[in-house]
Amino acid sequence: MSKKLREKFGKSHKLKVRKIKVRYLMLVMVLAGMMIPKVPAQAESCPDVRIVFARGSGGEHYNTNDYLEFKNTIENKLATIDLSYEFIDLDYPAVGVGLDNLDVTIGAFFGSGDAYEFGESVDTGVKNLTRIINNDSCKNTKYVLGGYSQGAMVVSKSLGSLNADKIIYAATFGDPKIYLPEGRGIMPAACRGENLSDYRMYVPDCQAYKGLLGAYEPYEPESLIGKVGTWCNKKDIFCSSHISVSDHVAYASDALYEDASRVIFDKITKQFGIENHISSPHDTAILIDSTGSMHSMINKYKEEAFRLAKETLDAGGRVALYDYRDLSDPYTPVEHCNFETCTLEIFQSELDEINVDGGGDTPESLLSASFYVMGSLNWKYGSTKSLVVLTDANFLSPDRDGMTFDEVVRLSKVIDPVNFYIITNNKYGDSYAELAEQTGGMVVTNLNELNLLTDYIIERYDSLPRVEESDSVDLPYLEIEKIERISNTDVRVKFNTDGTKTLVLLNGVLLGVTDEKEITISGLNSELENDLMLAPLNETHHGDGVNLNLDSYGYIEVSNGVVSMPKAPNTGKLN
Repeated sequence: MSKKLREKFGKSHKLKVRKIKVRYLMLVMVLAGMMIPKVPAQAESCPDVRIVFARGSGGEHYNTNDYLEFKNTIENKLATIDLSYEFIDLDYPAVGVGLDNLDVTIGAFFGSGDAYEFGESVDTGVKNLTRIINNDSCKNTKYVLGGYSQGAMVVSKSLGSLNADKIIYAATFGDPKIYLPEGRGIMPAACRGENLSDYRMYVPDCQAYKGLLGAYEPYEPESLIGKVGTWCNKKDIFCSSHISVSDHVAYASDALYEDASRVIFDKITKQFGIENHISSPHDTAILIDSTGSMHSMINKYKEEAFRLAKETLDAGGRVALYDYRDLSDPYTPVEHCNFETCTLEIFQSELDEINVDGGGDTPESLLSASFYVMGSLNWKYGSTKSLVVLTDANFLSPDRDGMTFDEVVRLSKVIDPVNFYIITNNKYGDSYAELAEQTGGMVVTNLNELNLLTDYIIERYDSLPRVEESDSVDLPYLEIEKIERISNTDVRVKFNTDGTKTLVLLNGVLLGVTDEKEITISGLNSELENDLMLAPLNETHHGDGVNLNLDSYGYIEVSNGVVSMPKAPNTGKLN
């Protein structure tokens, strides 16, 4: 985008459920050696950029699908510019995960098997990442960070400790500690497309609020505003309100690293003042006002429409062409070619056939026409979607058929959104400002800047929706009734919930899933914080987890025996 246009625009724990046996998940943990972070040998050359990725639980160095996909998608774009760089797979334990099948609605769940080692693993990652960046002697080297799952926790927990001047961007994927305040409440603001966090890059679930393991608040430190982005797959149990495990392991296959790479590459090129020619696939629909008053400017509009179509098609995108007038005219809107039929030759031929005529009063039926165009086209998932309107008149709201501004904006956002770019004269520029703002587009009133607008549209990279607006659903709730300490290592918790199951986690580690409303946690260690989370589940969603610090409850003499569990896996210790 040109400067001119920019200026314008340890031990296992025991869980006991009284009366009905609980199915436990005490999953095996593979603990890698605690490694001291070391900068690769080539780091002595002080590259322009170091790109650090923190892998997820159990991942092996340089051999995880997520690390390789993250690396490859960025490296493919860096190969197009003259910049020195290196990738670092962060040295930290990334303690392992196990997989077990449940006879409950979630089907399967990933969890770590040892609370002490899990917490130490994350903290070691934070320490190592902070040391790499803050102790780097290469004064001009900048950093890009990425982290998946447990690695996302490492990145997001580190942000407040990092030298912000060294950071270009930090991207997290499937973060169990995500924080999106716009997802809170019975009808969250995010479900209306409002108050979206600037770091919310792709989180379709409008009820995503906090991660399954809680939240880091603030998620984006003040020193890093504009340098943080988070991706949470549609139904990822760890960062959305849904309970899908398959979505948590699909960030590579669902092209979310590819989506993030465009954002990251744009940040890198801006940091170093390099022109960015990488963009996402484009679906661009062009809608031309063909009333008689357009006579003086239609040729210039057509010229730029053709250039936009040519550049879009040359870049592998798709175009469509429509014209409109008023509903009092007999044929508005008219489809000349759509995404499936528009070749450059057909587009040119159809563009030449558009004649200006008719009209009467100044406002035209843009709302009805744009609603028709958006609803008629087969928009491609993952493409950058634009509706370019060329007009010299205002619009009716509501339109003659009752179509309203809000209906048009809502459909735009439901589709992806479809960004409206309105090209008009100075007289009506202000009238279109809200439509452009609500749909993430732009208004241009200077015909001499049409070529700049085309360049801007082509260079855009924002391919996936920040949020999918929808009506919120009732999430299950849970509230604590009573907590009592029954020994110096055991605590009993009673609670109420309207969920069908309850997920039980201690220090960020899954202990089990139960349909009971009373549990006993055994084998607590006084040297740890012993943070308990209870998260209610129904068939499709989980509600906000309730967090308790078990060390805050006083000692009570044992009045009932507590049933011990068998030997914990891979600890070599008896409970």
